[in-house]
Amino acid sequence: MEILHTVAELREWSRRERNGGGNTIGLVPTMGALHAGHASLIRAAAASCGRVAVSIFVNPTQFGPNEDFARYPRSFEADCALAEAEGADVVFAPAVEELYPTGAATLVEVAALSERLDGQSRPGHFRGVATVVAKLMIAAEPDRAFFGQKDAAQVAVLRRMVTDLRLATEIVVCPIVREADGLALSSRNVYLSAEERVQALALSRAVRNAEALFASGERHADKFLETARKAFAAVPEIRMDYIALVDSATLEPVEIAKPGSLFAVAVWVGSTRLIDNAILG
Repeated sequence: MEILHTVAELREWSRRERNGGGNTIGLVPTMGALHAGHASLIRAAAASCGRVAVSIFVNPTQFGPNEDFARYPRSFEADCALAEAEGADVVFAPAVEELYPTGAATLVEVAALSERLDGQSRPGHFRGVATVVAKLMIAAEPDRAFFGQKDAAQVAVLRRMVTDLRLATEIVVCPIVREADGLALSSRNVYLSAEERVQALALSRAVRNAEALFASGERHADKFLETARKAFAAVPEIRMDYIALVDSATLEPVEIAKPGSLFAVAVWVGSTRLIDNAILG
């Protein structure tokens, strides 16, 4: 497995593998601190693409001024070992200056959509996500890019971006990977104390409740939201960010759930913000 550090190197590799080798190119964008959820994305990419690039880049533009950029977990050597074991051919690990050269003034923003769910509570977050993913897609020129369903709002923003910019990359979304007790895997789970780890299980319980309600025939949004609020009220240490039932493409609230509607939650457990969701039906 190669480790590349510049856009020029990544682009040259991609074009050589596609044009000279006849391979499709898969891209798995990450911020490192790789876990089994990332591993599932890399395996999916390796199964459907001839060559796979994994980017490892903690993107400063998607963090707010009071967020955890400085302490975001970094484990580059372990990340490279996992990426290679799961089938990556290249790790792209640029310096900040490589993706954001001095004087850089160009940002990518998906209007309106970027202000919903996580975008409402984290202003500017999705602008940073869209900008860095656009840069990675332009650099790697992938046929497919792989993302996890846990970041459902991010997926909606990036799908809109790819459509609007006419990028030639297919967005592939892979299922949420969970611990045995149901907690969705996240690089931020390492911040949780043992007590907070137990409290965090309220997220997956809320998601399971929503799935069960839908399976039982319930369709009214207020019932989904009320049931979730009661579940979180049982864990008073948790601070709510949002509970929402929305259209999975537009992220706009819906009053009546239907197959494909997105039930999503975000909470603070101690100082750690966690998210979870389910596509109903």
